[in-house]
Amino acid sequence: MSEFTPWHNETVGGAVVEALKKNGFEAEYCATGADAAQRLLELIPDAASVGFGGSWTLKAIGISEKLAERGNTILDHGAPGLTNEEKADIRRKQQICDVFLSGTNALTMDGRLVNMDGSGNRVAAMIFGPGKVIVVAGTNKIVKDLAAAEERIQMKAAPINNKRLGTPNPCSRTGVCMDCQGPTRICNVLTIISKRPLGTNFHVLIVGEELGF
Repeated sequence: MSEFTPWHNETVGGAVVEALKKNGFEAEYCATGADAAQRLLELIPDAASVGFGGSWTLKAIGISEKLAERGNTILDHGAPGLTNEEKADIRRKQQICDVFLSGTNALTMDGRLVNMDGSGNRVAAMIFGPGKVIVVAGTNKIVKDLAAAEERIQMKAAPINNKRLGTPNPCSRTGVCMDCQGPTRICNVLTIISKRPLGTNFHVLIVGEELGF
């Protein structure tokens, strides 16, 4: 990492924090993933039920294990060994959990969160239901505008997620979106959260590291 990278991450990340605040979100900058994990432990009550939105950013900072160790109820539909019925039940419970944690596919310089989902459970919980929503995003998720956000999803986030999930979709082979139309397509629900949804407690942590994809 260049000696100038921390400066750039903090400068750009700080600008997006201010943009998010103007859009009604609570927002702050954390220099490292370890700092972000510690901040999450401070923001989440010990007795809270915590839903997870299938985020590799959250996986990278190890927050699920830390919360489980201190006794929080974890609602993670991606946990190993679950049946499809159990996964669906957890997804429903995530909609009414105390705290919902998620990453974001892209975050624009003017403070908008852009996401693509297969079934919509993750973005639904980000918009309405849980008592509190906290989104964690590395500075690698920051893009100039909405066009760049969609391009990031098509060129990086979606193909990598397809590869991770082992889908037969063409982007798993080409590495870029092919706008597939088959039944296994996972790019079905595009959301743009431009302002804090009414009545929500919505917090964004921007982390000065590359996290997730």
